[in-house]
Amino acid sequence: LARRVRRVLCFAQNRRGWAALCRQLSIARARCPKGHALSSEAELAALGPDLVYVAVDPELMPLLREAAPESSYGLVVRHLHDGDRPHEAAMRAAATHNELPLLGGNEVLYHHRSRRMLQDVLACVRAGKTLSEAGHVIRPNAEHALLSTEEVYARFEDSPELLQRTLEVAERCRYSLDEIRYVYPAEHVPEGRNERDWLRELTFRGACERYGVVDPQAIPPDARAQIERELELIEGLDYGGYFLTMWEIVQFCRRASILCQGRGSAANSIVCFCLGITAVDPVRMDLLFERFLSRERAEPPDIDLDIEHERREEVIQWVYERYGRRRAAMVANVIRYRTRSAIREVGKVLGMPNTALDRLSKLVGPYGGGQLDDAFLREVGLDPRSRVHEHLMRLVGELVEFPRHLSIHPGGFLLGHEPVDSIVPIEPASMEDRTVIQWDKYDVEALGLFKVDLLALGSLTMVRKCFGLLREHEGVDLEMSTVPHEDPQTYALLSRGDTVGVFQVESRAQMAMLPRLQPRTFYDLVIEVAIVRPGPIQGDMVHPYLRRRRGDEQVSFPHPALERVLAKTLGVPIFQEQVMKLAIAVADYSPGEADQLRRDMGAWRSQGRIEAHRERLITRMTAHGIARDFAERVFAQIRGFGEYGFPESHAASFALIAYVTAYLRAHHPAAFSCALLNAQPMGFYSPATIVEDAKRRGIEVRTIDVARSAWDCTLERDADGELAIRMGMRYIKGLGERERSQLEAALATAPFASLDDLVRRGGLNQRALMSLAQSGALERLPEAPDTPLPASGVDRRDAIWRLRGALQRVDDSLPLSGEMTEPHRAPHFERLRQGEKILWDYRASFHSARGHPMTVIRPQLDAQGFPDAAELNEAPNRKKMRFVGMVICRQRPQTASGVTFYTLEDETGFVNLVVWRDVFERHAILARTAMLLGVTGRVERSEGVTHFMAEELWEPRVKLHADGLRSRDFH
Repeated sequence: LARRVRRVLCFAQNRRGWAALCRQLSIARARCPKGHALSSEAELAALGPDLVYVAVDPELMPLLREAAPESSYGLVVRHLHDGDRPHEAAMRAAATHNELPLLGGNEVLYHHRSRRMLQDVLACVRAGKTLSEAGHVIRPNAEHALLSTEEVYARFEDSPELLQRTLEVAERCRYSLDEIRYVYPAEHVPEGRNERDWLRELTFRGACERYGVVDPQAIPPDARAQIERELELIEGLDYGGYFLTMWEIVQFCRRASILCQGRGSAANSIVCFCLGITAVDPVRMDLLFERFLSRERAEPPDIDLDIEHERREEVIQWVYERYGRRRAAMVANVIRYRTRSAIREVGKVLGMPNTALDRLSKLVGPYGGGQLDDAFLREVGLDPRSRVHEHLMRLVGELVEFPRHLSIHPGGFLLGHEPVDSIVPIEPASMEDRTVIQWDKYDVEALGLFKVDLLALGSLTMVRKCFGLLREHEGVDLEMSTVPHEDPQTYALLSRGDTVGVFQVESRAQMAMLPRLQPRTFYDLVIEVAIVRPGPIQGDMVHPYLRRRRGDEQVSFPHPALERVLAKTLGVPIFQEQVMKLAIAVADYSPGEADQLRRDMGAWRSQGRIEAHRERLITRMTAHGIARDFAERVFAQIRGFGEYGFPESHAASFALIAYVTAYLRAHHPAAFSCALLNAQPMGFYSPATIVEDAKRRGIEVRTIDVARSAWDCTLERDADGELAIRMGMRYIKGLGERERSQLEAALATAPFASLDDLVRRGGLNQRALMSLAQSGALERLPEAPDTPLPASGVDRRDAIWRLRGALQRVDDSLPLSGEMTEPHRAPHFERLRQGEKILWDYRASFHSARGHPMTVIRPQLDAQGFPDAAELNEAPNRKKMRFVGMVICRQRPQTASGVTFYTLEDETGFVNLVVWRDVFERHAILARTAMLLGVTGRVERSEGVTHFMAEELWEPRVKLHADGLRSRDFH
């Protein structure tokens, strides 16, 4: 490698130069820590003549002269620094000596001088320094801005030939990314077949399986016609390799017994359905293929494959192995500054105390404190007139949404027929065994490159674990495809909103919608998944649909041509595909134009794109006799889809998983809850809430016990033969993968017989053993094999003391015996009361199988006349009440106009709390941070759903240690 780091700029003149540069950058980054790249002089010299080389340091000029004399230059910069003149003199001398020409230009770090302060802050963030320590980390003046043409010529007035030569070089470097001709890999085709015939054979083979026939001619005519139409378009656009690759990945998942399911627009394709990529029949559901692929758009299709999250890495590594590291790399993801991260980074650079930054960052965020202003600073005890705080407010405002760093896309892969590193540099990711390109998904989309999305889905992990528990404990062998269809008990559970842990319908909003919608068929569930989204809400389509469903409003259609389009949703558009079909039917859009409308719906970064459709849509719809009010509402819905709207195909794919998880909850509650606990973290609810929900459903939940527990939660039979859940050691705070492997290796030999046995065979360090003792996991473990166990078990304080003795006894230098080595007897500890045990549980494992934390303070609450959740939910409508509960979830959707929805919990159930903006702002700190919340409000009951409308928030006058209590807060 070079003796010291020197800089050279490289510019591609053509496609070959670009490929060489990308390859060298990949090599240079592979040998360095993340964020750095280093090449040797020999590698630089070998890059070839298709690049223009510009030396920033004079020492590199001899090398460039030898490597590429016809395309090498030196660079003269004039930033009005005191070092400019000596550097320019050195560059001119080196250029003369090596007979190389010079260019003129500046280092541009910001577009305007006013951004100099932000640039300085970012430079300090990268270097980990404060401004007072910055030194040479920051530039000495504000002359690194993008200058006007007049300013540049004035600065180089004495040497115009430098700028002229710069323009000449720019003219030579005409390479454009439009020249990339991307070909999807398709070499994995059996010998004697071509790509087209192999895809056709697989598609019709799969169609026969899907429709239960042997002869392809027996496939239903409408399905067969759709297959032929899609295959013709796929062949015409040369996309066959993409479909074959996705088929290969799905086949690998099936061979490895990994649950996966395609979703998104791919579910509109019958080819995807027949290849087993998706599980929804688009012909039966009348889905629009142009939502997925159209000749007019002629852009790559997009297939999302959901994979159980615990095993997705197996699939990712298989793809790397199958295609090789040079032809497979993951897509990047641009992580941007949010208010909290901006406060922390800017505050550190400005030298603010950590205590102030902690207070600010904890209180700012999605629940009313997202904007730093004078009032907010005063609220948290900071002086807004302070110069430092003025800088903080301004710089944080400028930094929010600014790119922070490159991460890895959740699952996007770029695969290439040619090496990917001839298109874009590849570099090692922070995550082990991952490599990533330098472009994000928007870059890949803009260049028309194919991206395979292998996404993690926790619910699929939970389903697989639940199926395994059913086979082991109930003798029931289920797969997603064999779960009984249209089960009344499942729909009854959904209609009650009893959906903790049920995929896609467990949020507060979905739980409130389910009793109103009362789903009774699979398509009802498809609508349920999609209707609680910004699109239908902003378009005011939710209430008309519900009124028509209840029979309170007659089903009608705004135009006869829309009856087929809107019949399934009672004349109200709910899905993106319906809007596309509507545009085709009554706004004279072609299928390709309708798909462009769909793409513009999702262009949330550029709202102007969707606004361009407004006049055309509304004018043409009204010209066809549609009421302008309806046309305006449709366009408002389209705007909402831009925030987050579901296509029908996406909703159908998700509804299938929602139905399966609801079925498991309805028919196999113990296995469902156990699998849900073993699949954490996922979903809306914490393990503590899942445990309490299971207990309320009549399932016995047993404590963690090192003599009986495995790492994961398990099922046991009680005296009556009913299934109970034994909590696993995975939930003990302080135990990780290392402790898991040690415990599982020891338990594979035999259960632990005593404390001595645990210390001797468990391989755990003292910290991990103390965590076990503090969690109560040692209560049923005798001190030594010959030591009797007290009938009531070993209290945790005694367990901690006994553990210390066991640690001494198993030490090689001490005799192994049942006697304490200390000359004095063990002290007598007072046993923990039940309430204390619950709080110890939460501190040690964030849950308690012994009881709910609210039971600890229930006597205090009863004495003050507060109801429990069950009483509040049964109270008369409009009754004013005061309630105290634990905050387990906060949500403020963008469509809620500043309303924050809380879920409060006690030992009897949930309370759905609604906090209006003015109430939130009056009690802002309490509303954002309280784990135990007191509320004064009124009960509101409508259509089977009870809400508690907050009027005042207050801090309860009770004693409850909140260690281990956590809420999950969502936008």
